[in-house]
Amino acid sequence: MKKNRQEAIIELIQKYPIETQEELLSRLHEMGFQTTQATISRDIRELELTKVPISDGKQAYSLLSRQDKDNRKYRRILSEAIVSMELAENMLVIKTVSGMAMASAAVLDAMEIHGMVGTIAGDDTIMCVMKDKNIGKTVMTEIEKMMKNAER
Repeated sequence: MKKNRQEAIIELIQKYPIETQEELLSRLHEMGFQTTQATISRDIRELELTKVPISDGKQAYSLLSRQDKDNRKYRRILSEAIVSMELAENMLVIKTVSGMAMASAAVLDAMEIHGMVGTIAGDDTIMCVMKDKNIGKTVMTEIEKMMKNAER
């Protein structure tokens, strides 16, 4: 339950500019998660969410800052979400557990993996575009290494 709720939190803050814990709690309730403000507060702390400036001087929750991009949380998300990877020319197709493609793609984008131009995510599939077809195996190996390091 906790894992699913935290994955939903990541998805929500990536989709919407969520400014308060109350707003996050409301959106989680809409998704069917019955939880409390105290639990959301702990989740925010555990996920190491930060607030970043948005428009009109407002701030919204965001994933870790760029300095922290290669941390244990990102690796854990990838290790728990990714089911398989397959290369097709300069495209890496990543299958994830249902509902985790967007969060995983955001992690991959944030990690700025050398040779990966960008990602497009659906519900359980991510399309990663590589600069060229020769870089794909290197990127796959790097992702696999991150996933293994999360288990330590």
